Amino acid sequence: MAELSEENNSTNSNLYLNSAIGFLSVLLIGLLISLFSRIIYPRILNQRVETPNTELIGSIIQLEVLNGCGESGIANNFTSLLRDNGFDVVETGNFERFDVENTFIISRGPSTTNAQRVAAALGVNNTYIIREESPDFYLDVTVVLGKDYQSLNTN
Repeated sequence: MAELSEENNSTNSNLYLNSAIGFLSVLLIGLLISLFSRIIYPRILNQRVETPNTELIGSIIQLEVLNGCGESGIANNFTSLLRDNGFDVVETGNFERFDVENTFIISRGPSTTNAQRVAAALGVNNTYIIREESPDFYLDVTVVLGKDYQSLNTN
């Protein structure tokens, strides 16, 4: 009877070990497949390609409109205005502070051509265009509305 009990314990122990080995084998095979698929099909990073000419690839300029004056709803009002003028406003929100006196435009690309087109549509002087290129931004232009928003073009 003691021999039968030892055989049962040995069989159960072998069953657990075989199950653990099988599970770890399947896990190892999955990891190896994942590794080889990353080597064969590497990730493609989205990066803005700098073109030698400054012309737009498409006719749509993507921009964000930020409220820098603290007037409630002003960013949404200008979003509608800019969309009516053919610009693609992809984001609206508040600027980091609300004491911006003059509306300014931030060019996110390698040239200020897009920012100049937005400035012309809003009636903002080109001296208020800032160039801040960053590979992390996938926007062309940022408009920060200042306390002078009433003097901007609204048609």
